[in-house]
Amino acid sequence: MNRLTPVHELKGIGEKTEKLFIKLGIHTVGDLVQYYPRGYDVYEEAVPVSELVEGRVQTVTGAIFGRVQVSGNRSMQVTTLHLKDISGTLKVVWFRMPFLRNTLGKGGVITLRGLVSRKKSGLVMEHPEIFYPSSKYEEKLNTMQPVYPLTGGLSNNAVMKAVRQALDGLPLERELLPEALRLRYRLAEYNYALRGIHFPEDKEVYFHARSRLVFEEFAQFICSLRLLKEETDRARNDFHIMPSPQVEAFIRELPYELTGAQKRVWGEILADMQKDFSMSRLVQGDVGSGKTVIALLALMTAALNGFQGALMAPTEVLAKQHYESITSLLEEHHIPIRTELLTGSMTAKEKRDAYHRMEDGTAQIIIGTHALIQKKAGYKNLALVVTDEQHRFGVKQREMLARKGQMPHVLVMSATPIPRTLAIILYGDLDISVIDELPSDRLPIKNCVVDTGYRKTAYRFIEKQVEEGRQCYIICPMVEESEHLEVENVTDYAAMLQEELGEGITVDFLHGKMKQSQKDEIMERFGSGKIQVLVSTTVIEVGINVPNATVMMVENAERFGLAQLHQLRGRVGRGKYQSYCIFMTGSHDEETKKRLDILNRSNDGFKIAAEDLKLRGPGDLFGIRQSGLMSFKLGDVFQDARLLQMANEAVSSPEAAGSEWLKKLENHAGNASVIL
Repeated sequence: MNRLTPVHELKGIGEKTEKLFIKLGIHTVGDLVQYYPRGYDVYEEAVPVSELVEGRVQTVTGAIFGRVQVSGNRSMQVTTLHLKDISGTLKVVWFRMPFLRNTLGKGGVITLRGLVSRKKSGLVMEHPEIFYPSSKYEEKLNTMQPVYPLTGGLSNNAVMKAVRQALDGLPLERELLPEALRLRYRLAEYNYALRGIHFPEDKEVYFHARSRLVFEEFAQFICSLRLLKEETDRARNDFHIMPSPQVEAFIRELPYELTGAQKRVWGEILADMQKDFSMSRLVQGDVGSGKTVIALLALMTAALNGFQGALMAPTEVLAKQHYESITSLLEEHHIPIRTELLTGSMTAKEKRDAYHRMEDGTAQIIIGTHALIQKKAGYKNLALVVTDEQHRFGVKQREMLARKGQMPHVLVMSATPIPRTLAIILYGDLDISVIDELPSDRLPIKNCVVDTGYRKTAYRFIEKQVEEGRQCYIICPMVEESEHLEVENVTDYAAMLQEELGEGITVDFLHGKMKQSQKDEIMERFGSGKIQVLVSTTVIEVGINVPNATVMMVENAERFGLAQLHQLRGRVGRGKYQSYCIFMTGSHDEETKKRLDILNRSNDGFKIAAEDLKLRGPGDLFGIRQSGLMSFKLGDVFQDARLLQMANEAVSSPEAAGSEWLKKLENHAGNASVIL
């Protein structure tokens, strides 16, 4: 067996199971051992019923109290049991498992482990793992079981078995990093780390294994950025874009004055577009700092110089919103630039017509989603591409555009406030501009961090805001343990809230398992004011602009990273009304309160990110993924800031230059999980 061995050669993987693995991107044994767990089940000591905490996975031991009941219809049978210990009684439910009535009907002592959530009747444990008789739990006590991202039809157990078989059958890998380097940075040996990330004996083994693999992932990423930087630095500027008097007039006519930071950044972009080499610039700005208007100025300048500009948005809703606001602004100021919208959901004829206008140059500013860089999309003279951080324009995309014509200028917009020390490493291929001041007329958001006892008061406040004509978001955390639970969590919450707020208020919901078209439809209805309260997981579109939304309430705020919470908060405070953010936490942990208090005290994203990094020690790795920014396989920009700096130091050190290990890393750089 070697890394190129197809997965179907592993025992127990037939044709049907192989297809499921392929769906997850696992074709070979090598892919399989690099398919890392997304978390771990740590089997801790059981707690009394009275000490259960909402939103946590916990273990309880007690007696089966009364009869096990099955209710509901054939398609959705619900099995209910009550567990009793000295401190209280807990309701437990399972979906589609009616056979449990017979299994557990004998009564006696049972141990259950599952997610605790709050329903109208009080705390409930949903779909727990069963240890019956109770003594079975002792075998698992204090162990760490890997939890893998799955697809329908494939169980966690099946992935676990396959990984174990692969690790046992593969020959040991040759170590890539020299011993001196590993000793300097206290990094584990590769084979030890690979086994340790899948099957750690304890948390310490896990920390060592993860640190080693994240270090290598970051080092590969930095190498690939360097290769990209060399390429970009050599890219000749085929589009000299000169300042336009019409754009200057447009800036003067705006109903507000650009901030000093906006003027400075606009000056840097203008200078870049006139230089000998193509622009590759990142514009970092906090939520609401006015990045979009800067992007528009750049696109207008390109168009008025006789070239084309493209704006790539992460979702269709956002693309449409940009298209409508840019088109109306241009019309309002009588600027003769033709805009074009291109998205995946357009009909074949609409797309053909759009392609035609893009190819003959009629379309000057093209706004769309990924459809902008697909094979069929051709341009007459594309001089500028504005994209956002989620699209991280990699080598392949740049090559694709270069094949469609010359190399365009690239402008990346980022609302993730990363401290400059990290940004310089992460965006090593780009020059960095920062818009570090907010428009003076923007009302600061009022924040409060409260416990679950404040929930009823919060609902009354939401009701009052809706009566005044405003709209509200409520965010529930994603339930990664189960797709079913996540959907059920949001739909249940929305139904409960609808009952609480009454029929005069329209409540709807949004979750990650919906089709994109459904999400778009709901966001459009919310945007147009037909929905007053939207219950959602974190799939709320980044950047979607609903100026009428004034309340953001986040349930279980302790389960989100600070950077993510700050991004969510940016969905409100976008209009002329005072906005509010309510962070609700079920945790009584002092550290958690200290972290959330940073948000309470500040609305400055950069300050929050820096504070968050200060609070995180290396032992904090076993926590929440901080941001969706650059989805590395294992690494996380915020959590692993220290490892990122170490990897950068190692790759940049004089002794690394020309070394054997760096050459090997550079050969692997094409596999860097993020940039390509």
